Amino acid sequence: MAKSKEETLASEKRSKNILTATFAIICLVWVLPVVAVIINSFKKNAYVKTETFALPTSESFNGWNNFIKGMTFGNYPFAASVVNSVIITVISVALILVFCSMAAWYIQRVNSVFCKIVYYLCVFSMVVPFQMVMFTLSRTAFKLGLDTPFTIPIIYLGFGAGLAIFMFAGFVRSIPIEIEEAAAIDGCGPVRTFFLVVLPMLKPTLISVGILEIMWVWNDYLLPYLVLDTNKYRTIPIHIQYLKGSYGTVDLGATMALILLAIIPVVIFYLACQKDIIKGVAAGAVKG
Repeated sequence: MAKSKEETLASEKRSKNILTATFAIICLVWVLPVVAVIINSFKKNAYVKTETFALPTSESFNGWNNFIKGMTFGNYPFAASVVNSVIITVISVALILVFCSMAAWYIQRVNSVFCKIVYYLCVFSMVVPFQMVMFTLSRTAFKLGLDTPFTIPIIYLGFGAGLAIFMFAGFVRSIPIEIEEAAAIDGCGPVRTFFLVVLPMLKPTLISVGILEIMWVWNDYLLPYLVLDTNKYRTIPIHIQYLKGSYGTVDLGATMALILLAIIPVVIFYLACQKDIIKGVAAGAVKG
């Protein structure tokens, strides 16, 4: 017997409720570590270990002391680490957005055998573990002088090109070539066509790739630690790693406080632009 309309609606409602409950549980699992960081950033060090998920009490509450200690610990200023992280992130993301969008546009429009090989090599680079190349990379970076906050973005450009070109190429396929032909008829060369016509149309994917790359570069620890001279330059993740006392003891309260300071800008930026991320990923998935 065919189901009635009421039974169908009830079945759909049950399915939606089950999915809602399932995703709510998954969300709680993902958010729990962040909540733990927030809670423990205001606790004394001893209570972080023994009462990890308990709310701060009058006895365990440490106020802003963890933040002050984290930012003043050691002989390297926390402000310098913030500046280094900002420099590396801004330059790296800018290089990735400009050069990878241009490369993806060229690959899709020329569509030669060479371009296809380059495209598939870029896609393949996404599955190569960083650990396979990190030792030779750090040695090569030292020899080429890429061990400063102003030069390490070149390395990030290489590692970030795979995902960026993949997403940009997917969006370029959906752009009608007639628009570029009309620009050429009006006297635009390839450079002007790209920057005046194609680049504005890439805005959804630019925002999407930019956010993903910002989250990656800002939070990255291993690459700067291997390449930079940590006596001269430290990023926020490296600064946090150096929060150690004698005999390797770590002040977990101060560590949690700095982790919180590090994730707040990225979380705010992500929440403000999450709709653009979804639009950019969906646009990059369009096949021409």
